[in-house]
Amino acid sequence: MGKAFSFIAGATIGAAAGTIIGILVAPRSGAETRAMAADMANDAWDSARDMYEQGTEQARAAMNDFGPMVDAKTDELRAKVDLARERMDQLRETLNDAIAGGTVTPAMDVEVEVAPGVEADEAPAEA
Repeated sequence: MGKAFSFIAGATIGAAAGTIIGILVAPRSGAETRAMAADMANDAWDSARDMYEQGTEQARAAMNDFGPMVDAKTDELRAKVDLARERMDQLRETLNDAIAGGTVTPAMDVEVEVAPGVEADEAPAEA
């Protein structure tokens, strides 16, 4: 218990001496120091608020730019899908014409399945 008491007593005496020396050699009065500390705290608060506002503006701008980009990519993908469907329809017609003309005979063991999501009236006619 003697070591703990010595440490606490030394820390207390050191803190008191530091306070007294700080007051004696301080370049400003207490009111000036408090005002300066308050100004520094206000500046830090304003800086943090400005950084937050800039961050939210940048996030908003990114979201506003992101929406049209997604719409453009979606439109591009839809156009590609529509083009692929048209090409498949052309190929299906060519194949049906070839089968009807007798130049190509379908294999007997091949079954044509309707793709999921395609209605029966859209399915190719089997020869």
